[in-house]
Amino acid sequence: MSAPQSNPPVKPCPPTVAELQHQARAQLEEIIASCSNPPGPVSFLEFETALLGLLRSLGCVLIQLFLRACHDRLDPAEWHARGYRTADPAAERTLQTSCGEVAYPRAYLVPRYGGGPGVPPLDVALGLTRDGFSPLIIGWFCRLATRVSFQIASELGGMFLGAAPPSSAIEEWVLGLARPAYVYLSDGPLPEDDGDVLVIEIDGTAIPTATDQEMQRRRQPQARCERGCKCQRHRGRAKRKRRGRKKRRKKGDKSKNGRSATLVVMYTLRRGEDGRLHGPINKKVFGTFGARKSALKWARAQATRRGFPPGTNKTVQIVVDGETCLEQRLRRLFRGAILTLDIRHAQEKLWEVGRLFHREGSAELTCWVEELVELLSKGHVRALLGRLEEAWRGISSRGPGTKEKREVLKRVTDYLEARVTLMDYGRLRKQDLVIATGVVEGAARYVVGERMDNSGMRWLEERAEAVLLLRCIEVNGDWEAFMRWSQEQRNRELQRGKVVQIRSKTPIQLPDAA
Repeated sequence: MSAPQSNPPVKPCPPTVAELQHQARAQLEEIIASCSNPPGPVSFLEFETALLGLLRSLGCVLIQLFLRACHDRLDPAEWHARGYRTADPAAERTLQTSCGEVAYPRAYLVPRYGGGPGVPPLDVALGLTRDGFSPLIIGWFCRLATRVSFQIASELGGMFLGAAPPSSAIEEWVLGLARPAYVYLSDGPLPEDDGDVLVIEIDGTAIPTATDQEMQRRRQPQARCERGCKCQRHRGRAKRKRRGRKKRRKKGDKSKNGRSATLVVMYTLRRGEDGRLHGPINKKVFGTFGARKSALKWARAQATRRGFPPGTNKTVQIVVDGETCLEQRLRRLFRGAILTLDIRHAQEKLWEVGRLFHREGSAELTCWVEELVELLSKGHVRALLGRLEEAWRGISSRGPGTKEKREVLKRVTDYLEARVTLMDYGRLRKQDLVIATGVVEGAARYVVGERMDNSGMRWLEERAEAVLLLRCIEVNGDWEAFMRWSQEQRNRELQRGKVVQIRSKTPIQLPDAA
């Protein structure tokens, strides 16, 4: 006699549209009743907390109703004609939404011949990826991650949504979502109603990156558990003993191990009836940890797209920090543009010279430097250089400390002499043009510093690049447009029958990386 065979468990029948409509109406009536007839005296805090839970529950039912109605209207004939067959007419899936976790059935199709990835037509029609989270939720957490750390973004999500993905998932979403960000920043929609003068400010700023020793330590196999006490005070003591005490850094040792990002801020100015230039108008920020020439190419392409092509008769001004190689590249890319050295950099050089002759904080130092700064601001650079040469000749060639003074003064004089054409500040001020990189300096602090230069952070350039690109998009005010654009790109891939997932562990490649 054969052993009795157990039947497989019967899959519960998914609710129909009519059943979900009835359930939604019942929950709505419950919410109305709880608002109009509260059970006894309650505080507003208790009422609002209970109401939020009821609304989330109703939202889950409404999302189920929407998904079920879309599934019933869907005709799989198109996919059958493309060589697919139905493998499971009601494959269940769980989706994390803004209201909570929602389970819904949908047909699952596989290729009739030759194998290959399966296709759920409902997910394709609605633009749902394999991530298991709605596009809105993914966009929310990625946008949070452009402003705060991945861990804080996860904690904030759990605080307001009741549940949140781990920080590792948010980081991988950022890596995947930033993959097409270069294309959007280069070919995205152009701003309207630009001004008459285009201003481009370029600067660099560094973030702390992981050293080779830190990366080697991270890649070593980690012990699964340690013996001894597991309380917060004592855990990790054995690990610290194996590692040894950290060596105290000497004065001047840099612990940041900084890697520089190039920032470009582009905006326009419009001359008003008073003859002055007003703005900034349509300010856009771009940053990259790749080669600096990639940022300059982006600036050249965007200037052309915004109506300032090579050889234009319009005014184009570029304000830089004075690097010689940067000046040479800009002159090749922007022929006829007005190149300007940030006046703050020149003033810093003058203060450096002033400290050679006068005590720090003294009135004599301030008076001496202000006289030179006045010459600089009026554009009398040759007179300024004459004053510096006179000071250099007044230093004795012998005596304690004179050699250092002569070297510093010679270095500053050579620096300014090589950039005379970039310091016509008198003419620039008469034309009401820009003489300092205040806009890009502020962008460096806000876009890069506030997010990626915090205590304890150690970045890899390829992973920091993804955060920087998305942060530029968010700061530019283009986040919603970028999410719609990227969703359209994913929809095209889904329609071609590809397996699409935003989450990725592979960092993006830096542009023009040598």
